[in-house]
Formats: sequence, structure tokens, C-alpha cells
Amino acid sequence: MTRNESAVRTRRQFLTGVGAVGAAALAGCQSTGDSNGSDDGLSGTIDIAGSSTVFPLATAMSEAFLGDDIGEPHSQVDFNLQSTGSGGGFANHFCPGNTDFNNASRQIREQEQQQCADNNVEPVELTVATDALTVIVNNDLDIDSITVEELATIWSAEEQPELWSDVNADWPDEPLELYGPSDASGTYDYFIESVLHSGDQERSHRQDYSGTEQDRTIIQGVEGSKYAMGYMGYAYYSTNKDRVKALAIDNGDGEPVKPSLETARSGEYQPLSRPLFTYPAKSSLAEEHVAEFARFWLEYSTSEEIVANDVGYVPLSEEAKQEQLDVLETAIEEAQS
Repeated sequence: MTRNESAVRTRRQFLTGVGAVGAAALAGCQSTGDSNGSDDGLSGTIDIAGSSTVFPLATAMSEAFLGDDIGEPHSQVDFNLQSTGSGGGFANHFCPGNTDFNNASRQIREQEQQQCADNNVEPVELTVATDALTVIVNNDLDIDSITVEELATIWSAEEQPELWSDVNADWPDEPLELYGPSDASGTYDYFIESVLHSGDQERSHRQDYSGTEQDRTIIQGVEGSKYAMGYMGYAYYSTNKDRVKALAIDNGDGEPVKPSLETARSGEYQPLSRPLFTYPAKSSLAEEHVAEFARFWLEYSTSEEIVANDVGYVPLSEEAKQEQLDVLETAIEEAQS
């Protein structure tokens, strides 16, 4: 794969200036290691596809792995990272055997597991962080909170309201303009499961909206229209808080909760707090540079600096990290035996 970027940006610059920019957005993160630093001799390429939500976390971890700010630099390892959506990554890249990792904002599905098995690919599920899926509106819209039922009505294919006032009589008599992830996205899937399938109904996701794998496009769309709404992972909202407004979510108790790292960590932000995953292929873990990167990612999955401050997700607890490392080490031992 052709590399589109030859220099590594800081994580905060990357998130603020670029966002998720679609497939092959960061092809070939290349180390700019300190010439005075040591290197442990690891070499090779690591191919990663999947979730746009996990993409900035994978980017941050790959940059940290390449540099020498944390531990030993690995200047001979190259990364090809693509933001393809969780489902798109599984179907088109990982399960056919073309990538070493697939990032996902939901768990792998049965049909994806079967596709992987058909191609002799064995995914290893690793939880790497917690996200607060965030519903955003224009800053000038005089709405600060929304119930799960109202959110479900807005995005329902069966009801498909045209005006804000169709959902709540106190809201503007103006057309809804909707932006969100495409149906290849794990965020799309999770939204259906947690919102549209909440309560007694199982609604379908409406399709008359602007769907994209580029979260910056969602931000731009909502910022540019007073009566727009969108949803995405918290990391992209956290770097654009001045451009759009996050709605507090009322999960039925009459007490709306704003998305934040604190409310996601505490479990107050429901039902839109969710685990984030990466899936290395067990066969790829036979290669030492892949195994070492997987270990590195989990070792620093508890890092407030990287996971929370730089990216905008909730880090793992020490206990959760150890559970994931145990899963990984078992897979590495089996792959390398």
C-alpha cells in the first residue's frame, strides 16, 4: 500500500486537524525515531483496518510504539492504518486475511466469525477502551437534552419524522437534517442495538440521512445547519466542543446525563457507553513485531495520557488490562508454538 504520510504528527494535532479521514487515511505511519535512541531490532509491517471510532486510538498507539517517548523505539516497524468501519474492515480486509488487526466499536458478529473461519483467520478479541457515543446538534439549536425514545423516533425508518416538532411539540417546526456513520460502521450497529432496539420496539435505522465514515464530515454538517443532528464517538466531539453541542441523554429516569469521560467511566451515561475492541489475527501474532505491538497497546490501555487526554476515551482499569493481557499471551503462545 502506498504511504500517504511520511511524518508522524502529534496525536492531538492529528485528531484536531484531520479527524477520521476514511479508508487509507493514515497509510504507513513512519517512525522519526531519535537517532540517539536504541532500537530492539523488530521490523516488519502491521496492517490495521476497521472502526473509525477506534482509528484515533490505534493511531496514537502506533505513534507511541514507533517513537522513543515510551520505552524502546521501534523505528523499523511500519504501519498501514485504514478507517473502513468495523463491518467494512471485517468483511473486506480482516476476514479475507489481508490485515493483521481489525478495530471495532462492537463485537464481531457470527457471520463475520464464519467468514474468518472460512479463510483460516482466527480473531482474538481484545477490549482496549470505553467510549461515550455522542449525539450532537448545532450550537444555535435551543435543545440541550433528549430522551432515548425521542432519539429512537428521530432515527426510526418506520416513523421517519420530517420535522423536529413531529417528535416533540416544544421543538422547532423545522426540517430535521441528519448526519451519521454509514451502515459499515460499528457505531451505526451499536446505535441500532442501544437506541432503536430499546424498550419494546425493534425499529430499523432510517436511510434518508447523510452517512459517512468520515467523522469530520458529521461535525461539518451539524455545524453548518441550525436544525441538524448527528452521532459519533466521543473522541471526535471532544476535539470539536466549540463547533457543535452534545446533547444530554435521558435514559428514562428524567435525569439527562451529558457524555464525558467521567460519566462513561462511572456508568451514568446510558445506554450509549460502550466498549471498544481490536482483533488481532492469531496467525499474525506468530510474528514478533505484531505480538509486541499488541502487548504494547494493552500495556498502555490504562494510560490516562494517551487514552483519555490525547484521544478522548476511558482507559481500562488495571484489572481489566491484566485480563486482556492474559487472553493475548495465551493467543501469542499458541501462535508461536
